[in-house]
Amino acid sequence: MNIMKVIDANGHVLGRLASTVAKRLIEGEEIAIVNAERAIVIGNKDMILSRYRKKVELNHPRKGPKFPRNPDQILKRTIRGMIPYQQPSGREAYRRLKVYMGVPPELKDRRARKVNAALKPPAVDFMHLGEISVALGARKEVFQ
Repeated sequence: MNIMKVIDANGHVLGRLASTVAKRLIEGEEIAIVNAERAIVIGNKDMILSRYRKKVELNHPRKGPKFPRNPDQILKRTIRGMIPYQQPSGREAYRRLKVYMGVPPELKDRRARKVNAALKPPAVDFMHLGEISVALGARKEVFQ
């Protein structure tokens, strides 16, 4: 059985982190991502919020597509879009992924790693995933 790798999403760009993690999942690694609410999305705040609001407004209460509002689920959904999750190998890869807000007690003693290719470049506008979540209607306790 594989040893689970722990990645800290604090200060990582959402898309870059998701593509790196998706590739590693397809290769067979087990990955847990902590501090999902601290991942960032680069861009103008108004543009970011309008793009995510459009995704949420596409939602039909009974039929879908249902777009998540919590930061851990947004990150997991972003990664899902980068793997072939409708095929058996993609479903297996998706099952090897765990995403958490904050650091759960069972992972407190594990060393969380950084993905250098996904770290935030200097001097850019950005929003934390937790701020986006709160703007979409998630609980205020999500991002503190």
